[in-house]
Amino acid sequence: MSSTPHTSQFALLAQRRFGPFFWTQFLGAFNDNLFKTALMTVLTFDAASWTDLSPALLNNLVPGLFILPYVLFSATAGQIADKVEKGRLARFVKLLEVGIMAVAALGWLTHTLWLLIAAVAGMGIHSTLFGPVKYAYLPQHLRNDELVGGNGVIEMGTFVGILLGEVVGALLASHGHLGAELVAFGTLGVAALGLASSWRIPVSPAPVPDLRISANFVAESVRNIAFSRKNRTVFLSMLGNSWFWFYGALLLAQFPLYAKDYLHGDHSVFVLLLTVFSLGIGTGSLLCDKLSGGKVEIGLVPFGAIGLSVFGIDLYFASLGYVNTASVDALALVAQQGAWRILADLLLLGVFGGFFIVPLFALIQTRCDPQHVSRTIAGMNILNALFMVAAAGVAILLVKQGFTIPEMFLTTALLNAIVAAYIFSLVPEFLMRFLAWLLIHTIHRVSTVDAARIPQEGAAVLVCNHVSYVDAIVIMAASPRPIRFVMDHRIFKTPLLGFIFRTAKAIPIAPAKEDPWLMERAFIDIAQALHEGDLVCIFPEGKLTRTGDMNEFRGGVSKIVERSKVPVIPMALRGLWGSVFSRDPANVFERTFARGWRSRLALAVGVPVPPQDVTPEGLYEQVLALRGDWK
Repeated sequence: MSSTPHTSQFALLAQRRFGPFFWTQFLGAFNDNLFKTALMTVLTFDAASWTDLSPALLNNLVPGLFILPYVLFSATAGQIADKVEKGRLARFVKLLEVGIMAVAALGWLTHTLWLLIAAVAGMGIHSTLFGPVKYAYLPQHLRNDELVGGNGVIEMGTFVGILLGEVVGALLASHGHLGAELVAFGTLGVAALGLASSWRIPVSPAPVPDLRISANFVAESVRNIAFSRKNRTVFLSMLGNSWFWFYGALLLAQFPLYAKDYLHGDHSVFVLLLTVFSLGIGTGSLLCDKLSGGKVEIGLVPFGAIGLSVFGIDLYFASLGYVNTASVDALALVAQQGAWRILADLLLLGVFGGFFIVPLFALIQTRCDPQHVSRTIAGMNILNALFMVAAAGVAILLVKQGFTIPEMFLTTALLNAIVAAYIFSLVPEFLMRFLAWLLIHTIHRVSTVDAARIPQEGAAVLVCNHVSYVDAIVIMAASPRPIRFVMDHRIFKTPLLGFIFRTAKAIPIAPAKEDPWLMERAFIDIAQALHEGDLVCIFPEGKLTRTGDMNEFRGGVSKIVERSKVPVIPMALRGLWGSVFSRDPANVFERTFARGWRSRLALAVGVPVPPQDVTPEGLYEQVLALRGDWK
C-alpha cells in the first residue's frame, strides 16, 4: 500500500537526531559479535589448545553467558534509562565497553580462557544497559510516520553490524596467534570509535528524572513485567518478539558445527552461512518500510511467522539433500548439489524474520505508556533473555537426546508454527491486519491522500462513502490505529469478511424498522467506544451504492456527536466502483478483467469537522468533493 510521500528512511542517517545514535549502536553490535564469534570460532576449530570442554557445549554455553545479564539486570537498566539523559548514559556504556575490551585483550594475548569468558559476561552487561536506550531513544526523536523506517534502519544496522562482526571475527580467529592479537587490538579500537560517536548524540531528556531506582533487581524485574502485562497487546507483542530471539538464538548457535560437521566446511563456510542469514534479516527489515507504507503495519507479523516456519522446515529437507562428504571452502560449497537451496532457505529465513520483528518493535514503542518506554523495553529484554537462555537449554537437551542439527532446525520451525498460532489466537488483530494487508496488496494498489489527518490518538468519528463490501478493509489497512466500524448487520454476518469484522470489534447496526433493539444497542456501543478514546467509522449512507453515485447521508452521525462531543473526519474512497466487491450490475467477469489485475484505489481524508459544526448535509458535500469524479 502506498502512502503520502515520506522522507526516505536512509535520509535519517544524515541527521544528527539519528546518525550518531545509529553509528554508536552499530559499532556496539559489530564489536559484540566480532569478539563472540572469534571466541566461538577458536573453540570450534582450535578447541584442543584452549580447553578440554566439548565444542558443542561451549557453542551453546557462550551465548547463554552473554545474555544472562539481561535476565538479572534488564529491569534496573530500564529504570536507569528512564531516569538518566540518554546521551550521557550512552557515553557511560561506551566507556564501560572500552574497559571490558581491555580485559578481553589481556585474555587474548595471554591465552587465558577465563578472562575471555569474563569479558563475554561483561559485554552482556554492556548490552543490557544499552538495550532500553536503543529503542526508547527513537520515539523521542522520530515522528510516528518515521518509526517503522527508523526501526528498519536500526535493525538493518544491527544485523549488518552482527554480520560484519561475525565475518571479521571468524576470519581473524583463523590466523592463530596473529589472529588473537588482531582481535585483541581491533575490539579495543572499535570500542573507542563507539565512544567517540556517542559524544555527538543529541540531548534526550529523561522522561522520569525523579524516578527512584530499586536496589532489588529481582523484585523490580517482576514489577516491570507485571506492569507490561496490563497492556495485553503490548505484552503479547513482547512475547512474540522474545520468541523470535529464541528461534534465532537456537538457529545461530548451530551454525559453527553445522558448517564444520554437516557441510564439511572450513571457517569460510561458517562465514558464508552467517553472511547469507544476516543479509536476509537486513533486507527484510528495510523492506518493512516499503511494504507498510511508512506506518506501523502489524499485518506483516503473521506473514513473517509463516515464512519462518515454511523455510525452517525446508531447511531440514534441504539439509537431507546435501550429500557431499569432502572438505570444502565457501567457493567449493556453492558448487555442491543442494547447497544453493540451503543458502536460499537461510536468506529467506532472515527476510521473513525481518518482517516479523520490525513491526513488533514499532507496535511496542507506539502502544506502550510514553512514561514507561524504557522500562517496557527492559521488560522485553528480560523476556528475550529468558527465551534465549531457554533456547540454549533446549539446544543442549536436544544434543544430548541425539538430535542432528537438521532435526533441531525442523523442531524449531514446527514449534514456531504452534507458538505463532497461539499468539495470533490471543491477539486476533495481528491476523485481521494480515488478511487486510494481503487483500490490499494482491488485488488492488492503494494510495492515500492526507492520511496523516487520521489522529494518532484520541476519539474521533470517521465518515466515508459506501461503495463495496471491502470498504472497511481498505480503510483499516490505511489507518495507523485500530478502528471500530459500524456496519450493516448483514455484511457483519458475511462468512469470511465477517470473521475479520468480528475480530476488529465492529459494531453491527440495523434499521429501526427492522430491529430497533440492535440499532439502539449500536449507538450505546459507539458512545462507549468513543468514551474509551477509540476511532469509530460509520457509513452514513446506510447501504451500498447500486449506481456508483453517493446516497443521501442519514442522521445517525448527528445523534452520535450529540452524545459524544468528538470531531468528525470526512473520507472518500475512489476507484472501488465496478470492482468484484461492488454492486455494479455489469457482468462480474467482464468488469473484473476490464479493470485489470491490481487496479488502482485511493482513500482521501478531509479536514476534521468540530462536533458543533456537524450536519449530514455538510458531511455529504465534503465527502463528495473529496471523491471527485473518480468513483
